[in-house]
Amino acid sequence: MTRDETIKFIENFDGPFAGTDEAGRGPLAGPVVAAAVILSREQERELLRFGLRDSKKMMGAQRETVFAAMESMGVVWCAQAASVERIAKTNILASSLWAMAKATEKLPLHADIVVVDGLYALPELNSLSFVRSLPLVKADSVIPAVSAASVVAKVLRDRVMDALDSVYPQYGFAKHKGYPTKQHREAVIKFGLSPVHRALFCRKLFISNF
Repeated sequence: MTRDETIKFIENFDGPFAGTDEAGRGPLAGPVVAAAVILSREQERELLRFGLRDSKKMMGAQRETVFAAMESMGVVWCAQAASVERIAKTNILASSLWAMAKATEKLPLHADIVVVDGLYALPELNSLSFVRSLPLVKADSVIPAVSAASVVAKVLRDRVMDALDSVYPQYGFAKHKGYPTKQHREAVIKFGLSPVHRALFCRKLFISNF
């Protein structure tokens, strides 16, 4: 199917479906966090009125507002983190897909399909005949359930990085959430790597320092 055909198929799908997305593929530190969400049509409409969209296009306060609205509405969601150790053992793509699959599998409601933000289906789900994994690039911009998953993943990951900031305050995790900002790069050069840094990522960025 073309992208437009895929979007139309999802929009007209009569059965229950989930959306899944992740946050944290690009940082130098911290886990990848994935979420899976099932929305009713009524919840979709209400969350869109609250400003639901791709979490990358929202400010932190806006994401928290939408997340609070989801909680008050009783939206069904689950999340799964992929640790720094898992990322090092496999790779960032495999870890992200694993986390999205696990978040989807933990949903308390059945979903006939799961819409995955990105290029890749979830191979672990494809082995289950009752679940169809449907990848869609930039799904978080057009499918509300995926947008909601992106918000959940981003809110939860930001909270993890805020907590890690209290353990490793020298790196400024609360400010940059582990992304390779100038402040973060300078802190890594000055203090070296913490246990929550992705060593391979950092070594590629600072070839002369590690």
